[in-house]
Order: sequence, then C-alpha cells, then structure tokens
Amino acid sequence: MKCGCSNKQLTDEQKKILQALSACAGPCTSKDMATATGLDTKIVSAGITDLKKQGYIDSPVRCKCGITAAGLAALNS
Repeated sequence: MKCGCSNKQLTDEQKKILQALSACAGPCTSKDMATATGLDTKIVSAGITDLKKQGYIDSPVRCKCGITAAGLAALNS
C-alpha cells in the first residue's frame, strides 16, 4: 500500500540510504546502512519506514532491505 507521497522530495538522509542500498550486492540491514552512511541507526530506521511507504525500498529478506526500481529512478532523478 502506498501513501501517495511518491512526489515528495527525498531528504539528504533518504538519498544517503538509497545510495547505500544501491551499492550493496544484496539486501542490507539497517546497521549496515548506518555504517555506510554515517547516520544514526534511529535516523536510518525512520528513513527506511518512509522509503518503504513510498515504494523505494522493500524487504525481500526479514530484517534486510533492498532498493526497488522506483528507488533507483528516484535516486537518479
């Protein structure tokens, strides 16, 4: 279910999270993303929640996230 906020502009933190996910060979944990971005784990967790609602990331494996095609497009726009 999408919230309809896909037109919302990405924050710097959300961009960093998407960049970290796009650089991962596979699904990453929030701890991996926090380490890669230098962001606090709470900020990463909040960013993951927002990005999931927008359809930019998914959770193909429990407790791990991957970037979607929409996430790649948003990152490259």
